Order: sequence, then structure tokens, then C-alpha cells
Amino acid sequence: MAILAVNAGSSSLKFSLHPLAGGEVQPHVLSGNIQGLEPGGTPEMGWQHQGQKHQRTLSVPAGSSPFAAALDALRALVQCLADAPAFIAVAHRVVHGGGEFTHSVLVDDAVLARLERFNSLAPLHQPHNLEGIRRFRTAFAQLPQIACFDTAFHAHMPEVDYAFALPHEVTGQGVRRYGFHGLSYQYIMGELQQRTIRGNGRVVMAHLGNGASLCAAQGGVSVATTMGFSALDGLMMGTRSGSLDAGVLLYLLEQGWTRERIEKLLYKQSGLLGVSGISADMRRLRAEAAGGSQDAARAIAQFTHRVVRETGALTACLQGMDLLAFSGGIGENDAQLREDVCQRLAWTGLRIDVQRNRAAGQDACAIHAPDSRIEVWVVPTDEGRVAAREAAALVQDASQELLAVAG
Repeated sequence: MAILAVNAGSSSLKFSLHPLAGGEVQPHVLSGNIQGLEPGGTPEMGWQHQGQKHQRTLSVPAGSSPFAAALDALRALVQCLADAPAFIAVAHRVVHGGGEFTHSVLVDDAVLARLERFNSLAPLHQPHNLEGIRRFRTAFAQLPQIACFDTAFHAHMPEVDYAFALPHEVTGQGVRRYGFHGLSYQYIMGELQQRTIRGNGRVVMAHLGNGASLCAAQGGVSVATTMGFSALDGLMMGTRSGSLDAGVLLYLLEQGWTRERIEKLLYKQSGLLGVSGISADMRRLRAEAAGGSQDAARAIAQFTHRVVRETGALTACLQGMDLLAFSGGIGENDAQLREDVCQRLAWTGLRIDVQRNRAAGQDACAIHAPDSRIEVWVVPTDEGRVAAREAAALVQDASQELLAVAG
């Protein structure tokens, strides 16, 4: 048996299949991504199985949709792999659970209706997450669908961190800091706690990718994070602005900008892309900067500065730092960024081992020097495995309840 973990976006669907052995969720035996799911798009499925990469274009039958074609292809793929176990539940990453959903839940119509209220808080993610759940409920009607929330890991932050300095008439509507990337942070924290005693201490985790944030945790519990009410706050990101003086928005409104234009600016035209005018991809920016592009170099420097600045703020919240962990597409793969950030934090007593840093990225590993006062780790994240664990626990609990009733 296995759990199928999925992350549905506006034009793509990420998936991974996690076997169950002895009641424990194992690393995925199959993973992939289907692109081109926007209306009128041509879906392309890429997947990895037994270390081999495969890719093919999917046909969309007349009267069907790219997403429906993707579901059919995913079902056929799992069924045709001889060693792929049958899945017993589908675990869905859902970005926003508000203050209401602090744990993963079995999805029904009432849950979906309640989750729709958070669409405006994460407009690039939430509507597509929920549409993915609806489609999977139709395509795999016999299977439990489990919603797993990025906000849940931060649900118990202290009020002094999550509260905004606004009147109660506003905060009473749920306007507060929620935090995101929770499934990633949950996985990173679990790995650190298994590998080093300092994982239970004062930890700053950096999930750096197209979406980027930092999280401060103590005793394995989130106490502060850079993302807030929406996924726009905090660090500069691939195409998102990060923290921005609200006066800028008032100014743009005064200049006649519409809500839609401002939303597009903040979510899709800012960050690395906006500053560089070249790309949101850090790999391309590194290449352009090496070729002499000042715009690319400026974007990289600004991104690095924001990571250093926010790390300092979270270290102050923790009253010190015992461990710094990097993850996400940039955090796992950009050795130069890790080196630059750590050099800027050398005043804390942090020392990086340059050779270990350059070799890191495939598996969780420590990259600090022997004389470093702070441990530094690179932990490739696995949000799908966390979601699968959450789903497996819910399914097992439900089965035990049924057995108890039957008995």
C-alpha cells in the first residue's frame, strides 16, 4: 500500500508515491511533475522511477481538459509500474488553513467550502490547491482525500509574533501573521532532530526557492517566521516582492493603479525577476552575473542581503542560534549563496567548511567547520513525504475507529 502526495498549481501538478512499510511512510518510489495544465495547454509529464527519468507529451481527448488528461495519465502510470504499490489515500498540499485548520483533515464538501474563504489570502496557490482536490475526489472517488496545510506548523506561534498592530475591528477578521512553507519546515525539523542534538535547540531554517521564507524554531516548535498574512511577506523571492512598505501601495493606488495591476506586480513581476529584469531563476542570474551583468549581480546581492537581515532578526527572537539549515531549490543547490550568507554571519561565531559546502546538496549533511559555534546544515526537503505521513496517520486512525465500532 502507498500514499499518493500531490501539489496542484495553476498549470502544473507535482506528485510522489510513498509506500507504507510496517505502518511507516517510506521515501517515494515514483515522483514527477505534469506541466501545461492551463486551459488550452499541452500537458507534458516527466517522472522518475528507479533512478531513471522519463518524459512524454499527453494527448487531450476532445471535450476533455488538460487536467483530466493528467489524472488519466497518472492513474495509468501507477497501474502499469509492476513494483508500484496501490495507493490507499491522496494527500494534498494546501497552502492556507487560516487559523481554523491547525492539523491535516479528511476532506468533505463542508471542509472545501470553509477552505474557499482563504482563496484571497493566497490567490496564486489556494484556488488551484482546492481545484486539485475536487478533481481527485472525482477521479478517485473511492479514496480518502487528505488536506495538509502549510500554515499548520506555525499555528502555535506566540501572539507577539503573529499579531499586527491594528485595531481589533481588523484583527478580529483573521488579519494576522500565519506563516507558510510549513510542510517543508516540518520535514527539515524532523531530519535535524534525528541527526543532531542541536535540532532541539534554537534553529533558523531557510526555505529558499521561487517562494522563500525563514522560520525560527525552538524545541522543534515554530516561534517566528518571515511570511505573514499572505505569501508575499518577508524575503525577496523569485517573482514576489517580499516585505514592502504599505505606503508604496497607497501611492500606487493614488496613481490610479487597480487592485489587479498591483496584485500582478507583487506576485509575478517583482523579486529576482523584477530587480534583474532578466529572470526569476537564480541559476540563470549566476550565469549572467558571471558574464558581467550588473542587473543580475544586483538582484543576487539584494536576495542575499535579505536572507542575512532576516536571519539576524530571527536570531534575536531566539536570543541566539544553535543551528542554521538551508533548504529549497536555491538553498539546497546554490553553494555560493550559502557561503556568502555564512560569511556575513561570521560575527556570530559561525564558520563554514568550504569544501563540504561545495559538495552538499544530495542528502542532508552538515557543512560547518569544526571550530564553528553554530552548526550549519543542508537538508533537501520532502514536502510530499510529510503530507503522506499526515494522510497515513489519519487513514489509520479512521480504520481503528471503524474497527472499534464494529467490535
